[in-house]
Amino acid sequence: MKTKAIRLHGTKDLLVEELELPEIGEDEILAKMMTDSVCMSTYKLVQQGSAHKRAPDDLSKKPVIIGHEMAGVIISVGAKWKDNYRAGQRFTIQPSLNYNGTFDTPGYSYSYFGGDCTYCVIPNEVMELNCLIPIRGESFFQSSLAEPIACVIAGYNRMYHTSDVNHEHTMGVKPQGNLIIFGACGPMGLAAIDYALQLENGPALIVAVDVSEERIARAQTVLTVPDNKQLVFFNAASSSDVVQDLRNLSNGAGYDDVFVYAPVQQLIEQADKVLATDGCLNFFAGPVDRGLSAMINMYNIHYAKTHYVGFTGSTNADLLDAIRLSDEGRINPTVMLTHIGGLNSVIETTLNLPKIPGGKKLIYTQIDLPLTAIEDFRRLSAENPLFGELADACDRANGCWSAEAERILLAHYNVDTTK
Repeated sequence: MKTKAIRLHGTKDLLVEELELPEIGEDEILAKMMTDSVCMSTYKLVQQGSAHKRAPDDLSKKPVIIGHEMAGVIISVGAKWKDNYRAGQRFTIQPSLNYNGTFDTPGYSYSYFGGDCTYCVIPNEVMELNCLIPIRGESFFQSSLAEPIACVIAGYNRMYHTSDVNHEHTMGVKPQGNLIIFGACGPMGLAAIDYALQLENGPALIVAVDVSEERIARAQTVLTVPDNKQLVFFNAASSSDVVQDLRNLSNGAGYDDVFVYAPVQQLIEQADKVLATDGCLNFFAGPVDRGLSAMINMYNIHYAKTHYVGFTGSTNADLLDAIRLSDEGRINPTVMLTHIGGLNSVIETTLNLPKIPGGKKLIYTQIDLPLTAIEDFRRLSAENPLFGELADACDRANGCWSAEAERILLAHYNVDTTK
């Protein structure tokens, strides 16, 4: 079977290629890709090429299909997995493989397996590790967004607090505590706010820090705040003393749980300065710069028991939790999403990702469509009635992409979602 794929051949060297897939072995699965969400981690991969630890040493000889936030449909199943999976089944992938100690990862390491293609071959190790996850949701895009949501959940699960009585660590954010997120109105920050809002025994105060009034305004529109939670937005660009103003919002107590969602030295140092006693700081944003450093207060580490964590990726349990919470309507992954496009828009989008405003960019891999902002649908409807239909559907979803919008889009392009 032929596939059209976006493959990385070296640093910033992305090509769209049509190639013949090898016949699947008895321990492999053939799949049709439907969606892939463009991740900043893929941008970093493309910038580093073979220097990236998850990429092959010689990409020019072993190019890889990019994209790891994927969803699709199973086409055929090798004999080994006939009792576990079936043709027509929808799926997503847990990309954080750890197979026999290797760093092989979908979207980074495989020539015939990744999210940004029309068809691919899923290798045996994915199923061996239970990382091919069947999905029951009505849309593909929510399953693509489950992976970044799982990373957010993983970040929360890594937080911990200590005891004055013993040396035990209590995992998770502090119940009824103060939580603050720096870089809060980007796509991952929005997901982090949304997740905190649904935690039954989570923080009482959530402070969302950003420097864009436009991003803050959108966040206030798309997020729903329960009666028992307090969510405060803070524009750091309008403050002459960010640290003092943030401490004032916590009545001087500081913050028990602090997330930094942008790899910026100044943000890290501000975050360090607002930690409460026994406060936990999670540096979530993976930097491209391997030398990124920041000044932290060692006095507070000793006397105030402040501490730091970091993590990349997620576990199967995190991904299953993300899917469950989405299916139950407790979280809304669509708050992350601001653009859609087709396979033809992947290269330009990936190479320029930090320069493109808005949140997550979602690719529908079976179609060709320029990357388009949801907020532009109404304006574009004068030239293309499809965008009018999509705008109406998004209006019915509080300005967000939706399962209805996805059905309209795929029906317009006559995409078969069953095989």
